[in-house]
Amino acid sequence: MDDNADVLVVGAGLAGLHTATLLARRGRDVLLVERRPRLTGAIRTTGIFVRKTLDDFPLPPECLGPPIRRVVLYPPGLRRPVDLVSDRDEYRVGDMAPLYLAAARAATEAGVRLSLGTRYAGRRAGAFLLVGPEGPTTVRARFVVGADGARSRVARDLGLDRNTALLVGAEEVFEVPGSAEPPTFHCVLDPSLAPGYLAWVVNDGRHAHVGVAGYADRFPEGLRRAVARFAASAPGLHGVDRPEEVERRGGPIPVGGLLRRIGGADGLLVGDAAGAVSPLTAGGLDPCLRLSELAADVLDDALRAGRPDALRHYDGAALRAGFRGRLLLRHGLAQVRTPGLAAAAFTVLRTPLGRAAARRVLFGDRSFPGPRPEETVRAGALQGSR
Repeated sequence: MDDNADVLVVGAGLAGLHTATLLARRGRDVLLVERRPRLTGAIRTTGIFVRKTLDDFPLPPECLGPPIRRVVLYPPGLRRPVDLVSDRDEYRVGDMAPLYLAAARAATEAGVRLSLGTRYAGRRAGAFLLVGPEGPTTVRARFVVGADGARSRVARDLGLDRNTALLVGAEEVFEVPGSAEPPTFHCVLDPSLAPGYLAWVVNDGRHAHVGVAGYADRFPEGLRRAVARFAASAPGLHGVDRPEEVERRGGPIPVGGLLRRIGGADGLLVGDAAGAVSPLTAGGLDPCLRLSELAADVLDDALRAGRPDALRHYDGAALRAGFRGRLLLRHGLAQVRTPGLAAAAFTVLRTPLGRAAARRVLFGDRSFPGPRPEETVRAGALQGSR
């Protein structure tokens, strides 16, 4: 079978769904393929949305948990934590399965052709090969969008940059009874549990997310056992019985900052494929939505102009400058290799200056860095990326 499209989008996570929807709303013929047979299966993200995202994007409120204003930071041993409370709603955890379904409905209503259970199998003779439930299909698309995760095959086929700095993370999700405690984000900084990153419990009174992430080669017991060990004594779950059946999530997390070469003559990358994840906090939902808007602007311009070289303006190197501070902090966090060093860092965190720095990271107004005016294709591209 053969097919044609203006744009082929590979991967139906939030980045792929959002990019496809925006293009279809501008009258473009968009084919969106996803290798999973169901969007609700194999969810990889914790689903934490920050205030800036909640302010700027119309997410379905019924798919979001209660607002979270409190963050508690714990040293190894969990003694003398740093308790931070914002005067604003800072986080909400998305119920990702219905959120994906809502985003897919919006995409199909906009005219996106969504094909589940369809695997991207590479380029061949100027076209793209897909393998779906009905067999192989050759698609001739003017551009392809790689929204296919941290280890993007589209990036490889287009000769674009690929992620090399990766964490791995895993978590368990389960329902919890209502609690007298306010919704809280608990973060444990202990390299014996989470080497180079952190372990966490998000308990918003509806669901608990219990997870661990770090550098894969530093987990001597394996990631799954590290999660089980942490869950046995994790904070924020006092009086909560963990059910036998839990939802498990996990996957690679790119933390090397936005890649430099994320666009070429034949297509571009969005989301994790582009490295659009905060190197420090590993948050990727806000960057994926913002970069997708810029990508849709650039693709629409290229289709209108009929010149593939218009995609050269989709420049990760220019945007990467906004990650310098976070990359430096990521490097520092990666050097914390012993519980003693992590405990010593809390001596600074407990000072007024340390608490102020933590509040700026956790409760700040910064989001994914948008392009400067002189770097945009047109004024509308800047508006789309903010």
